[in-house]
Amino acid sequence: MFTSDKGAGKTGYNAIIGAYLIATVFCALFGAVYELFSHGVYAFSMIYAFAFPLLLGAVPFFMRQRAGSPFPGYIRRNILHAGIAALTVGSVVEGVLEIYGTSNPLTSIYWIVGVSLTLVGWLSVILPAK
Repeated sequence: MFTSDKGAGKTGYNAIIGAYLIATVFCALFGAVYELFSHGVYAFSMIYAFAFPLLLGAVPFFMRQRAGSPFPGYIRRNILHAGIAALTVGSVVEGVLEIYGTSNPLTSIYWIVGVSLTLVGWLSVILPAK
């Protein structure tokens, strides 16, 4: 008996790129609508929250697909996805707090965990498996 990775190959890359593009559009629309109703107050972390899924997810996976790189394993992908999600959510939360007019030192945990997981994820995806 064997199992196959449903996300392997070209269709796996297409699914990941599509998911990151959907997340990018959602973050951009969410930031625009949130700031539309924020009475002229804006936060750069809310405005640029879309950049994390776009620049750390969709673009690199697109480039890996075009280069013909092997599809990364399940655990490696999930570490990377968790890091990008932490950065995106942290950016949105920080933007919400800034627009509300307050801050919280605990938002730095999003950045620490997000950067750490993203670096570990991309290093594990790029480095060959043994």
